[in-house]
Amino acid sequence: MHTVVTCVNCGRQNRVPAAAEGRPRCGNCHQPLPWIADAGDDTFAEVAERVHLPVLVDFWAQWCAPCRAVTPALEQLAHEMAGRVKLVKVDVDRAPALSQRFTITAVPTLMMLNEGRVVAQRAGGAPPAQLREWVEGTLRTRS
Repeated sequence: MHTVVTCVNCGRQNRVPAAAEGRPRCGNCHQPLPWIADAGDDTFAEVAERVHLPVLVDFWAQWCAPCRAVTPALEQLAHEMAGRVKLVKVDVDRAPALSQRFTITAVPTLMMLNEGRVVAQRAGGAPPAQLREWVEGTLRTRS
């Protein structure tokens, strides 16, 4: 599965796969592209755990108003941190095994993975500035 992403640098449309080696870059100007993918029970390992950069996982549900409110902020973070973070969205209603594996009891729940290991987790929504601070703080402690 691919997502079409428009490069903010040159405007070219690029196909970005849900799972791949390396980091997505624009085929025209070679600038990093935001990497946003969906994952479920069958695809999570490939999409989120075998990635060689930090992964921000958003456990969410369609019926959850706070989840819908936090989505634009997470997508904006993925754009701002292109090449540094991958955003993976997991619909808990469609991924019951993942919800059980990670003991997801509230949505939204955000989790940072590094080389497939959970390095940080938080439940509930937050303003964009707080989310950015949390992700940046997690990245700083990882380096």
